[in-house]
Amino acid sequence: MDMNEIKEIFFQECEEQLAELESGLMKMNDGDRDPETVNAVFRAVHSIKGGAGAFGLDDLVAFAHVFETTLDCVRSNRLEPTQDVLKVMLKSADVLADLTNAARDGGSVDESRSRGLVKELEALANGELPSPSTAVEAPTPKPVPKAAPAPTPVAEAPKAADDSGFQPIPFSFDDFGAEEEVGSGLPVYEITFKPRSDLYSKGNDATLLLRDLSRLGEMSSYCNMDDLPGLDDLDAEAAYFSWNITLKTDKGEDAIHAVFEFAEWDCDLAVKAVEAATSVSSNDELPMIPVPFDLSILDEGAAEAPAEPKSDAAAAAVAAAETASNVTQMAAAAARVEKKESAASAAASAAAAAQNNAAAGQTIRVDLDRVDRLINLVGELVINQAMLSQSVIENDTTGTSSINMGLEELQQLTREIQDSVMAIRAQPVKPVFQRMSRIVREIADMTGKTIRLITEGENTEVDKTVIDKLAEPLTHMIRNAVDHGIETPEKRAAAGKNTEGTVRLTAKHRSGRILIELADDGAGINREKVRQKAIDNDLIPADANLSDEEIDNLIFLPGFSTADKISDISGRGVGMDVVKRSIQALGGRINITSRPGHGSVFTMSLPLTLAVLDGMVVTVAGQTLVVPLTAIVETLQPEAAAIHSFGANHRLISIRNSFCPLVDVGRILNFRATQANPVEGVALLVESEGGGQRALMVDAIQGQRQVVIKSLEANYTHVPGIAAATILGDGRVALILDVDAVVGASRGQALKPEMSLAAAG
Repeated sequence: MDMNEIKEIFFQECEEQLAELESGLMKMNDGDRDPETVNAVFRAVHSIKGGAGAFGLDDLVAFAHVFETTLDCVRSNRLEPTQDVLKVMLKSADVLADLTNAARDGGSVDESRSRGLVKELEALANGELPSPSTAVEAPTPKPVPKAAPAPTPVAEAPKAADDSGFQPIPFSFDDFGAEEEVGSGLPVYEITFKPRSDLYSKGNDATLLLRDLSRLGEMSSYCNMDDLPGLDDLDAEAAYFSWNITLKTDKGEDAIHAVFEFAEWDCDLAVKAVEAATSVSSNDELPMIPVPFDLSILDEGAAEAPAEPKSDAAAAAVAAAETASNVTQMAAAAARVEKKESAASAAASAAAAAQNNAAAGQTIRVDLDRVDRLINLVGELVINQAMLSQSVIENDTTGTSSINMGLEELQQLTREIQDSVMAIRAQPVKPVFQRMSRIVREIADMTGKTIRLITEGENTEVDKTVIDKLAEPLTHMIRNAVDHGIETPEKRAAAGKNTEGTVRLTAKHRSGRILIELADDGAGINREKVRQKAIDNDLIPADANLSDEEIDNLIFLPGFSTADKISDISGRGVGMDVVKRSIQALGGRINITSRPGHGSVFTMSLPLTLAVLDGMVVTVAGQTLVVPLTAIVETLQPEAAAIHSFGANHRLISIRNSFCPLVDVGRILNFRATQANPVEGVALLVESEGGGQRALMVDAIQGQRQVVIKSLEANYTHVPGIAAATILGDGRVALILDVDAVVGASRGQALKPEMSLAAAG
C-alpha cells in the first residue's frame, strides 16, 4: 500500500470523525452532558489532528489544535458548554470540514472566517465567554490578547522556526544529575511505551504520539535502546526503541490512553500512577537517559529528515553512532527493570484487545464500483433464472418433476442472494441528514433567525444511489423552509410562538418504500397569494375551482414563485419544479400539506433501490407492462353495474360506496384509439402522487414477479408514461409503467418528458 492509498484511507476516516463530531455537538446542543459524548467529540478532533500531522497538513493541524484545546476545557469542566459556546464550536466543526475537504481536493478555505473562529476558540479557552448578542450577530469577535492557553500546563518554549504552531518538548540538560522535584501537587504517571513494527506500517509515528502526550502536562522522556542491534543486523521494518516517560498532569489516566487510542494495539503500553511528589536523583541506582526532542524538525525539508518516516530504524542508526557506550549500558539497566512491568502490561493489553475485537463487528472497505458490478451480475442471474423457469414451464406440464423442485429452490436462493447484495449497498440516511444541519445553521445566521433542526430515523437504510441523489433536493427544500417558511423571531413572538423555529426531518420505511418528511412550524402557505400568483402567471384560469391540496401543489409548477423580491438564498417556490423532477427521477413522488399559521409538511416517497422492483406483469392492448407493486392497493374485476359515465370521455367505478376515476392505460399510452370495455378487463386500484386513488384498467394480469430495472433513457430514449424497462423470463422486453405520469395524463396533463420517472439501473 503506497502513501496515496494511506492518505485516502485517512480522508475516509476523517469523514467518519467529522460525522461523529457534528453528531456529538448536536447532542450537547440539545442538552446532553454525558461525559462520553464530550469525550467522543474531543477524540474526533484529536484523531483528525493526529492524522493530519502525519501528512504535513499544517493548516488543518493548526486549527484542529486550537479546537482541541477548547474542547479539552469543556472535558475538564473548565468551560461550560452553553448555547453560545456550542454555536462557536458548531461553526468550528464546519471550518474543520472545509479544511479537510481543501486538503483532499486542493480547494481553498475562507481564511478570514477561520482566523475569526481561531480567535473565538482561544478566547473561550482563556475563559472569555461570548455574549449572546455577539454570538448571533457577529461571526468574528474582536481580537483577544495573545496569551498562553489556560488549560495547557506546559512550560513556555521557543516557537518553531517554521511557524507551524508546534512547540518542542521542554527539556534542559542543566537539570540532569541534580535533585529534581517532579511533583508539585499534581498526579505523576510513569509510562512505558514500546512500539511494534505494525505501528509504523499503519502510518503512525512514535514521535507524534510523544508530542501529543507532552501537551497533557510536564513531561520527561527517556529513550531505551537496549534492543538496538548492530548495523549489520538492522532491520529497516523493525522497531527497536522504547520510551520511559514521566508525566505530571491533572488530565487523568484516560487522557493518556486517549493519546494512544489508535496505536494502543500496535505497541506495549504501561501507565502507572505514582506519588505526586517524588524525588529523582542522579545518584539513584537506575539512572535514565534524557533524550531532548525538538519536534519542529518534522516540518523541515526532506534533506534534513524523511518526510514520511515508516520506522525508527534510520534514527536508530544515527543515535547509535552518536551515543556513548556508557549511555547505552545505563539505558539497558533501566530497561531490565521495566521489562517485567512491560510484559505484564502487554499481556493485559492483548487480552483487552481480543475481548474488544470479539465484541465489535468487523468491517471492510470495498470500492463501490465492485459492489455495483456484483449487483449487475446478480441482476443477470435473476433474469437467467426467470428464463430457465419459463423454459421448464413451457416444456414440462407435470409440475412435480425434480427439475421443477430444483428450480423452486434456485428461485428462493436467487431471491436471498439478491436481497443480501442489495443490503450491502444499503446505507443509512444519516450522512445526508447531518449535512442539512450545517445548511440550517448557515441560512439561520444569514437571516438572523434561530432555528433548531430535529432529525428522526437517521438509521433508516436506503440504496446508496438514492442517498447520493437525495442531497440536492433536500438542500433546496431546507433553504426554502428556513428562509421563507419560518418567520422572523419578532413575527413569531407577535403570533404567540416560540422565537426559535423548528425544522423536523424524518425518515421511515413504509410499504417497501422510504418516506422522508420535511416539516416546519412556520407561517404555512398563503393560499390566496399562491392562487393569485398562478393566475397572474397564466398557470391556471381565473375561474379554476381548486382544492386546498391542489393550491398547495401549485408551487411545484415550472416558473412559479411567490417571492416579492429576489433572494440570495431562495424564494418560496423558486425551483421547486426542479425539486419535483429530481424526486421523480428517483422513481419517487412528492406532495405538500400546509396549515396557515402552523407550518408546512413536504412528504417524499422513494423506492428503496433503483436496481430491482417487485411488480405486477399485465397485458394492455397486446403489450406487456409491469406495474410497480408498491403503487397497487388492490385488484378487482369490474362489474357493469359499478361503471358510471361522467362527461363525454370519463368514467367512474364504484368501490365500496365511493367513486374512483377509471383510467384506460391503453388509451392513455396510445396503444389503442378507443376506450376498451372495462367489464372485459381488470382494474388496478393505485395510489397517485397527490395521495388520491385511481383505477387503472388493463386487459389481464399475468402474474407477480421481481424484475431487474434497466434504464430506458440510457439504452434507448425517453418514452412518455414509461419509467424504465426490464427483461422477462421469455427474453422479451417489458416496459415498467410510470404510474404518476399516467394518472397525471388522466387529469388532462400531457405526457411530457419532465413528468416521467426516469429510473436508473
